[in-house]
Amino acid sequence: MEEVEIPQYFLCPISLMIMKDPVTTVTGITYDRESIEMWLLTVEEEAEEEAEAVTCPVTKQKMPRDTELLTPNHMLRRLIQAWCIANASKGIDRIPTPKYPMDKSHMLRLVRQVNNHQICNEALRKIDALVIENEKNKKCLEEVGAIKAMVSFIVKSFKEKKLINGLEQALRIFHLVWSPTTKNEQLVKENHDLIEAILWILRSEMMNDNQVIIKTHAMMVLKNVIEVSSSNLLSGLQPEFFQKMVNILRKESKHHISQQATKVALQVLIDTCPWGRNKHKIVESGAVFELIELELCNIEKRVSELVFCILAHLCTCADGRAEFLKHAAGIGVITKRTLRVSSTTDDCAIQILGSISKFSATKEVLIEMLRVGAVSKLCMVIQADCEDYLKKKAMEILRTHSYAWSNSPCIQIYFLT
Repeated sequence: MEEVEIPQYFLCPISLMIMKDPVTTVTGITYDRESIEMWLLTVEEEAEEEAEAVTCPVTKQKMPRDTELLTPNHMLRRLIQAWCIANASKGIDRIPTPKYPMDKSHMLRLVRQVNNHQICNEALRKIDALVIENEKNKKCLEEVGAIKAMVSFIVKSFKEKKLINGLEQALRIFHLVWSPTTKNEQLVKENHDLIEAILWILRSEMMNDNQVIIKTHAMMVLKNVIEVSSSNLLSGLQPEFFQKMVNILRKESKHHISQQATKVALQVLIDTCPWGRNKHKIVESGAVFELIELELCNIEKRVSELVFCILAHLCTCADGRAEFLKHAAGIGVITKRTLRVSSTTDDCAIQILGSISKFSATKEVLIEMLRVGAVSKLCMVIQADCEDYLKKKAMEILRTHSYAWSNSPCIQIYFLT
């Protein structure tokens, strides 16, 4: 390729690359839009922390943070495009005319149109396209009330019991635009209708190819909502809620839901577990059995971490431990995964074995722990590269029941040394 000298004023002062979309700031300096917007975003976060004004990268003069005040430099863009075309034979790529971002007033009109049943589907389609386009559009839509409009649309669909066409877009827009701001939290933290609407979507049998997609989006929205919900809402969740989360984990339901939704269901169970009587509700929904079954055929690290975390929570109560011990593979799967997945699963595994050995250590349980290798694995934890508190917990379990495991060669070695 022939070496070409690029005019200096074609280059962005930040990226030092040919500008694709030159814009001029109030300080009179021209930058490539992508570079100056990224710089303003980064510096804005630092300036807020340090209470300093945003400055121009070149002149160091104070300048507003609003990217809408960046003025497109059409003349320079045309010069750059003409130069690129003239030098195409020398390997210079042509720069296409940029698509300018939509202004806030137009986005506000689109959000308001969601409440008009005659044009709501078209408005949702346009908003969906804007959300996917770039991060700036997401932020702008959040500012003009997109979350409130999506909540209203989803709840209205639920109350009218209509799975209308725009529901998929509304759920996706909610999840992609969502940020845990005070305004958004106020909309959802006590919103029982929104929880009911999501459960209704998950229960619905849709005769189309989008069933998995819609239900996955519904689970993502549910996760966003649960993370900021009030203790009052979380404590008051009905058994049906947990039954639906457990149904998602069942192997026979996998063709109705995605792996991503399965992980979200696990995270939702973790987030709701500590509140009120939720542990007992989760146990009563059959979660312990399904969690063990899920782990038996699981090969994904993150799923194992989530499953072990929930089991550790549930084994702190008597009915949870009872259900865990009813499953023939309960102790075995915990033993097998220990020291094989991650430090998170190791931590939870020791918690589970500790709860079992402390509160449910019948003769049969202790024999089972020895038979499936749990005792040997505890001995391995002591000599493995684990946290000291895990080693101490493993040693405590071994010492507590050394009388029952005295015939185990590994126990004899550890206590003789």
